[in-house]
Amino acid sequence: MPNAEIATGEHNFEVVGIARVEGEGTLRLRVADGEVREARLSIFEAPRYFEKLVVGRTPNEVVDIVARICGICPVAYQMGASMAFEHLFEVEIDPQIRALRKLFYWGEWIESHALHVYMLHAPDFLGYESAIAMARDHKPVVEQALRLKRTGNEIMKLVGGRAIHPVSMRVGGFSRTPSREQIAGLRAPLTEALALSQATLKLVGAFKAPRFERDPLFVAVKHPIEYGLNEGRIVSTDGIDVPLWGWREAFREEQHEGTNALHARVNDGRTYMLGPSARVTLNADQLHPLAQEALKASGLARQIARNPFWSIAARSVELIHASAAALDIVNSYEEPARPFTPWTPRGGETGWGTEAPRGICWHHYDLDDSGKVTAAQIIAPTGQNQGMIEQDLAEFAPQVLALPHPEATVRLEQLIRSYDPCISCATHFLTLEIERD
Repeated sequence: MPNAEIATGEHNFEVVGIARVEGEGTLRLRVADGEVREARLSIFEAPRYFEKLVVGRTPNEVVDIVARICGICPVAYQMGASMAFEHLFEVEIDPQIRALRKLFYWGEWIESHALHVYMLHAPDFLGYESAIAMARDHKPVVEQALRLKRTGNEIMKLVGGRAIHPVSMRVGGFSRTPSREQIAGLRAPLTEALALSQATLKLVGAFKAPRFERDPLFVAVKHPIEYGLNEGRIVSTDGIDVPLWGWREAFREEQHEGTNALHARVNDGRTYMLGPSARVTLNADQLHPLAQEALKASGLARQIARNPFWSIAARSVELIHASAAALDIVNSYEEPARPFTPWTPRGGETGWGTEAPRGICWHHYDLDDSGKVTAAQIIAPTGQNQGMIEQDLAEFAPQVLALPHPEATVRLEQLIRSYDPCISCATHFLTLEIERD
């Protein structure tokens, strides 16, 4: 509930609970002489200790446990853990398993992007407080969203055993793999999903976004010949270029006062941005040809690179890419000779990063000689984006502080939602407090 207090020359505004994000927290803005001196996003959800829960566990147990970090992006956590262990154990992945993993991941992208574009972010642009309210006037749009999301869930269920917290992923591959006939059953829903995704970009391309531009440091996975996902290197718009296991070579985590969530920074202290806008900006030439064509026709490439509110368009472009890429895999799928490559555990240190829908999710593990985990570090995209969110809020807030408090709150919430923050993933979203001196 919004409220305002005026005392001893200070104005404190508070909004309890931001809607349409994953998790809970507080945003505090300190304003002096009309300028935002500080924007602090405080996450007070209790830590869930996943990094300790995996200590003493075998690699396959870790893969199963980390899926529980998030109900929306479990594949990201499973993939990062699996590939970190495979890197240490020098496991060669069968090409068809590699393709099946990409299909699995594209399914997660489809369901997650459809959820955010339609249910969480579109209501901001269309003037509704929720997707339920929006459905009263735009029922076909919401039905379109549900069909898209269902297709993503069907892919995850078929490949992973179930859509929420899949169970088939394991080090070296899967515990079992679908038949050609089962995979062929995805052709019709993916064909529809591709058409719906193309319609989605046209829909959001007609939205009116708030005017706000800046030049962020973008970070994403880049592959030599394909759109970055599980393989390649971590790169940035200003020349960072490190291997997927080498996140610590360029970045660090740090504690900030007033929050349970760790922030991430470049080693020189700068904030950076992950996610769809970063990927589309850095890797546009490697999008599926149908996605490249749609992005060019939309004319939104510059807005995606400069204005965070247009991340909704970047997600829509990636919906096209994921649907088209998944359909290509379905059309060429051959069942692997075996569901996984056998491996031998060993002690050592390893890491890996993959592109979750919200950005790079990075894992690091230390293992003893029996192959059991002795220490873990799991860095979710939201914790890495948090510094950039605060920076954007500080720069954007002066545009809205003169508005009535409810309207200013909506605009600030919309900016936060543009990052699709998953605070539960950060295991660590919004009360808004504006302190005016």
